[in-house]
Amino acid sequence: MTRTAGNVSTIFMDNVADWLIRNALAGQPLEEIIRGFCDRIAAAGMPIVRVHLTFSMLHPLYDALGFTWRAKSGLTVEGYRHDAGSPEIFLRSPYYQLLSNDLDYLRRRVPKEGPYEFPVFEDLQEDKVTDYIAFIQPFGEQSVQGMMGSWSTDAKDGFSDDMIAALQRIQNHLAVAAKMAVLDKLANNMLTTYLGGDAGKRVMNGQIRRGDGETIRAALVMGDMRSSTILAEKEGRQVYIDTLNDFFDAIAAPFNRNGGQILSFLGDGFLAVFPCDRHSEPSRQACQAVMAAVTVARSRVADLNRHRHEKGLANIEYGLGLHVGNVMFGNVGLRDRLTFSAFGSSVNEVVRLQELTKKYTTDVIASKAFSGYARGDWSMLGVEKLRGVRQKVTILTPDTVQKSLASDVRVEEAVADLRRNALSEAERLILLHRDSAQGGQKRQSATWLNRLLP
Repeated sequence: MTRTAGNVSTIFMDNVADWLIRNALAGQPLEEIIRGFCDRIAAAGMPIVRVHLTFSMLHPLYDALGFTWRAKSGLTVEGYRHDAGSPEIFLRSPYYQLLSNDLDYLRRRVPKEGPYEFPVFEDLQEDKVTDYIAFIQPFGEQSVQGMMGSWSTDAKDGFSDDMIAALQRIQNHLAVAAKMAVLDKLANNMLTTYLGGDAGKRVMNGQIRRGDGETIRAALVMGDMRSSTILAEKEGRQVYIDTLNDFFDAIAAPFNRNGGQILSFLGDGFLAVFPCDRHSEPSRQACQAVMAAVTVARSRVADLNRHRHEKGLANIEYGLGLHVGNVMFGNVGLRDRLTFSAFGSSVNEVVRLQELTKKYTTDVIASKAFSGYARGDWSMLGVEKLRGVRQKVTILTPDTVQKSLASDVRVEEAVADLRRNALSEAERLILLHRDSAQGGQKRQSATWLNRLLP
């Protein structure tokens, strides 16, 4: 049933404003703040049927976080990646009208039938929206972060003037609370992206002093791209960087799932760890998870090289060293410039194992300790004296690897790829908002669109 717009309690809306500040100061996640906010303004008598809020973020992988609240179904959350969309979507959106005309808000009554001024109105008809207000609110004149969104009601007469005034007042409080939560999320994002998930959490939890750390047991992976120096000298900086990123996407990504994490990138190589308990069964599970990732990595590099062959480019060659042992995990470096990493004899040994892939012209070499836990079929290559290691080490290469865990990793990657590629209109719109916020809205809007147009 369509509702009639009535009065909204000023006292209740003030209580919502107080609730926002309290929860922002308490460090509540942005998602919980948005959900609680929407539920409370609806409870205060605001005839809101849909709220969409998008927050631009400083993040190496994502442009924004988007939240859509509906009175019928609650809150949904999406992360919007750095992917470009179709220019037509921006040109026909309410947010483009705001940006191109340097407006703070835009209000439209939504007709029951088309043709519609904006394509989004067709979607709003599912919620029987009668009145729609879109807005943009930066988090400061020089900041690239900000809030963009819309209020929608299904009230027969739309939003009253008192309701609009209440929404504008509460919008300022929401922006303050959201900015505090976004900054907290930003710190988390930076640590997770640059340090890894587990290391980032450790730092956020206070493990920040030089020497802070612990000894853990883990299956270790050291990967390296071959002939990278020649490639850099022959093809130039940008081609080398693009090739290196393609290489990491293909071979390193499988080791960042299924219990593993990329701990550091070292030039054209990477170090991954699969932490486990100090017993045989956890060690077996960690080593078998590594071998599943090896299967996926081999397949992904083969796919990459097929694409490179079609373009007349040379194959990318690589080497992987596999080991298991105790490592020291923590902060090292200068007093005012630290890194969070794994170090110790086991790390040195896995580096040396990877280097031996050049001598034996094979892509994977493992220690006997690793192969014993991983099981499966292995071929012995020899016994080597590793530099910096007292005892000689028996080295092996895998004949076959387990398929079951490799299949699980492939499923996870397929789902991640689908999520990354399935961009909504709101996702593409926030890309325009963020780029527009840098150096002037009108000028940057035109620049962004010109870059996309053929």
